[in-house]
Amino acid sequence: MDPNTPQPEPSRRVVAGAHGSDALRFGDLSHHKKQRQDPFGVFLPNRVVSPNTLKLIIGVELAIALIIWINSPFKILPRPGEVFGALGKLWTSQGLLTELETSFTLNLEALAYSAILSLILAYLTVIPVFRPIVAALSKGRFLSMIGFTTVFMLIGLGGHHLKVGLLVYGITVFFVTSMASVIVSVPKSEFDHARTLRMSEWRVVWEVIILGTADKAFEVLRQNAAMGWMMLTMVEGIVKSEGGVGTMLIAQDKYFHLAEVFAIQIVILVVGLFQDSMIGLIRRIVCPYADLVTERN
Repeated sequence: MDPNTPQPEPSRRVVAGAHGSDALRFGDLSHHKKQRQDPFGVFLPNRVVSPNTLKLIIGVELAIALIIWINSPFKILPRPGEVFGALGKLWTSQGLLTELETSFTLNLEALAYSAILSLILAYLTVIPVFRPIVAALSKGRFLSMIGFTTVFMLIGLGGHHLKVGLLVYGITVFFVTSMASVIVSVPKSEFDHARTLRMSEWRVVWEVIILGTADKAFEVLRQNAAMGWMMLTMVEGIVKSEGGVGTMLIAQDKYFHLAEVFAIQIVILVVGLFQDSMIGLIRRIVCPYADLVTERN
């Protein structure tokens, strides 16, 4: 073969990494380049789109949703003007900001306790004696929190601590289930690789289980953080002494003030999205490697 003859470029490019599977995770770059040139790729599965295209899609879909809301055939539903007018009244004259601060602080406190407790329990599953305990606790996600209110009160929890306890329980049973699933799905090759480096078993736990799943722990935290906001209304409805947006939401719903109810729900949604984005930002700062090999990057 003539050495001066140009050789065809291979269709698949591989990138060497710390682990043998990294190159496979990176995917077919040439295929992705072809996808970006397809103007109809947004209507096909597993297509890569540019950030500007994605922003355009979001804008169009939001506009469609707003048009449907304005022209909704259900006359009982408040229109956007009514909702934002009610939001202004709640914010300026009914103390929505103060109630929001109370609820946000409560949610963060419960989320911190839940994350610490759930991660400890999940990491303990590497020790066989703790696995049945964690499995039993994970089954608590099928139980209602209403039955635990009296139990928590009998053991001395009341007021603020009762609300925190109920939220911690509600978040932990789901958090520990998800995190235990992440740990059990760690490939055996990761353990074998660490042992070939002559690490002790406790060092293997630290490197493979704790550090190796740190990015997934943030993702599990992000997914379960919304649990607190979903349960907030019930918890603040049980203990109304401190107020909060949950208490305000129950009061407005009791008198069928739907515009105010929608306004409070929108505020909760915006705050929840802000919290979600902050957790995602922390994840990217602490674990910058986490999104380098995903399909949609």
